[in-house]
Amino acid sequence: MTLEQELEAGLAQLGLELSAEQIDRLNQYLALLNKWNKTYNLTAVRETERMVAYHVLDSLSALPHIQGVRVLDVGSGGGMPGMLFAIARPDWQLTLIDANHKKTTFLRQAAIELGLNNVEVHCERVEALAAPAFDVITSRAFADLAEFVRLTRHVLADGGVWAALKGVYPYEEIAQLPDDIRVVSVQALHVPGLDAERHLVTLARV
Repeated sequence: MTLEQELEAGLAQLGLELSAEQIDRLNQYLALLNKWNKTYNLTAVRETERMVAYHVLDSLSALPHIQGVRVLDVGSGGGMPGMLFAIARPDWQLTLIDANHKKTTFLRQAAIELGLNNVEVHCERVEALAAPAFDVITSRAFADLAEFVRLTRHVLADGGVWAALKGVYPYEEIAQLPDDIRVVSVQALHVPGLDAERHLVTLARV
């Protein structure tokens, strides 16, 4: 099975209907990530074949459970999940933030090469971010839940939610959340081609 076939089969299993142009952009993104990774160390996953499941499908598995227009991806790194959300949801406005200059250089270049006009990239720490409030604040492997909330609550819109992509069910992290934060849901995710637990934790203010 080619990379393109693996990607399309995975998208079908996730129930995501993307256009041929969007699928082409996902393939272009993978090629860029693989190319830049050799110099900039954007991800520990070195093989493009593994990037399909570990990064693309893993990120997009959360998409059906997220609703928003203005979305902030914290600690975006190589663009997971923010860049992938931007490709799959052109009607969303994505802000990607990372404190690593090399990673944000990649993100800006990828947005240009992929023609993504709905992406804005910031190179700074999120607690210093001064921006309009976001409907959804997401992250993947950024920080524990309490720290994630603490660093970003100043940019969450009224009625907005945090959507954290996690591995195993984060019982301990949930137990350590502040009293003014409630768990909206913990959604188990099935990622095609990935034999590991994945969960999407959605949080909101009480």
